[in-house]
Amino acid sequence: MRTPIIAGNWKMNNNPAQTTEFVNAVKNQLPDSDKVEAVIAAPAVDLPALLAAAKGSNLKTAAENCYFEDAGAFTGETSPKVLHEMGVDYIVIGHSERRDYFHETDSDVNKKAHAIFKNDMLPIICCGESLETREAGNAETWVQEQVTAALKDLSAEQVSSLVIAYEPIWAIGTGKTATSEQAQEICHIVRETVKNLYDDVTAQKVRIQYGGSVKPANVKELMAKPDIDGGLVGGASLDPQSYLQLVNYQD
Repeated sequence: MRTPIIAGNWKMNNNPAQTTEFVNAVKNQLPDSDKVEAVIAAPAVDLPALLAAAKGSNLKTAAENCYFEDAGAFTGETSPKVLHEMGVDYIVIGHSERRDYFHETDSDVNKKAHAIFKNDMLPIICCGESLETREAGNAETWVQEQVTAALKDLSAEQVSSLVIAYEPIWAIGTGKTATSEQAQEICHIVRETVKNLYDDVTAQKVRIQYGGSVKPANVKELMAKPDIDGGLVGGASLDPQSYLQLVNYQD
């Protein structure tokens, strides 16, 4: 009922030429978009190349971040209005690297979500706990609070259409992966949080990704869990053949 969504998050990797080469290598081998939604989130400098190469294919495009104002004296930031004008489909917000390295707050994430909807795009909202938070037994509360803050004042219709990505910080780029049971447990908590904030209908519509060392070897096991609707994939999305194995995991 919920269309699976596999999104590659390239982080600060690849240049425009490499982006074009990657898209040309994968675009004719992607699944039908009603079967699995294939997305690439690329650095801002690569988005024109990504959009041009992906045109007419099943590949959806995403920016890795944006600001929460459309224009103004915000040196170095990216306008959500301009991203919409360019043709971007999704914007990743609240990634742990943005929170940790650039000190983005829950309030920032919420303001960005509103700006993205105002500009007719969809957010992929990240949440997740550190190893210290998990070991202290506070992972559930931490994620509940992040999701609650991120969704503040969004309508049920908006929440139904967005994507939430659960990424345990201790499993990002470390080679460690939450077990499929651990991933399912927190993704279920995310869905229950949406249900408590809105209603069961909204909770059953929202798509929840797992992120954290997702690769072809574990994607099927993760995707078999009832509350995991997709993956937000880092390193394994940089290689065309690896990415194709991920998005075609049903085959």
